[in-house]
Amino acid sequence: MPLTRRQRQILDYIGSYIEEKGYSPSFEEIAGHLNVASLNGVYKHLRALEERGFIRRLSNQARSIQLRNPDDVSGLTLPVLGTIAAGQPIEAVADQEEISVPENFLGKGHHFGLRVSGDSMIDEQIRDGDLVIVREGSEAHNGETVVALVEGENVTLKKYYREGSRIRLQPANENLDPIYVQEDKIKIQGVVRGVLRRY
Repeated sequence: MPLTRRQRQILDYIGSYIEEKGYSPSFEEIAGHLNVASLNGVYKHLRALEERGFIRRLSNQARSIQLRNPDDVSGLTLPVLGTIAAGQPIEAVADQEEISVPENFLGKGHHFGLRVSGDSMIDEQIRDGDLVIVREGSEAHNGETVVALVEGENVTLKKYYREGSRIRLQPANENLDPIYVQEDKIKIQGVVRGVLRRY
């Protein structure tokens, strides 16, 4: 799908700006170059360019637009938000890491990665040291593998089953017992959509 005229203008301007100054233009400078007042419009064009692999933006950093060749993009970059227990609930540990994943791992929605600690999900082929790809969201269906926040402080990786007013968090390991939690004591943070493993 070809770029729109506006997207091509923005991409050309970013390229010439970076070549001249060594860093990317701000949203305001891009809007000024296009003679538009709406920063929201600029944001939408940049997001479209990023989704199609022409640029990369680093989160929470000013002037962080980087040009990319979409023909060289084999995957998408996701944040790795920490380590999650596939065992008893433990507190998630925040990391500053990113990982590239194949696009076919992802569907609609926002995704992130979590490293797995423990062996409670081994019968689902999720092992200690794996990285799970999670679609962010607060809803889950019975049988899905979820990232669950328990009692507002502990995070765990388990299969989800609703049983009346309580939730059963079921390990995929016959040696371990399920965790039962009242519905108001659990918050679903996402559903697992893929697993990456290094040998």
